[in-house]
Amino acid sequence: MIILDTDVLIEIFDKESKTGDEALRKILERGEDINITAINLHEILYGLEKYAKPVRDVLQLPVLNFTKRDAHLSAKIESEAESKGTPIHRTDAMIAAITINNGVKLYTLDLKHFQPLKAFGLKLLP
Repeated sequence: MIILDTDVLIEIFDKESKTGDEALRKILERGEDINITAINLHEILYGLEKYAKPVRDVLQLPVLNFTKRDAHLSAKIESEAESKGTPIHRTDAMIAAITINNGVKLYTLDLKHFQPLKAFGLKLLP
């Protein structure tokens, strides 16, 4: 199973994005189940509402919810990153926790944000 990060979804939904075309090709070649998190759903719906774009396609994707176990891990990730002087976005910690706790890979184009979280067991799609 692969979780798609918000940046990947944005590129895929942009019909003129070559990055999105490549991302979609890469995903389809892997043949794995595709999911998003409730956090990604919020981020993408906010953007679609803000720019008055249709939401139908994104609502068809399966969604992994944010659980107590995810809250515990994301708080630990955010706290440890902050104590090391490398604070991360709260939503990134939440997405990483959902991904780690479900034992799946995250597909993101924003490696700068997520690469440091590999120390917590985050698996990124190569």
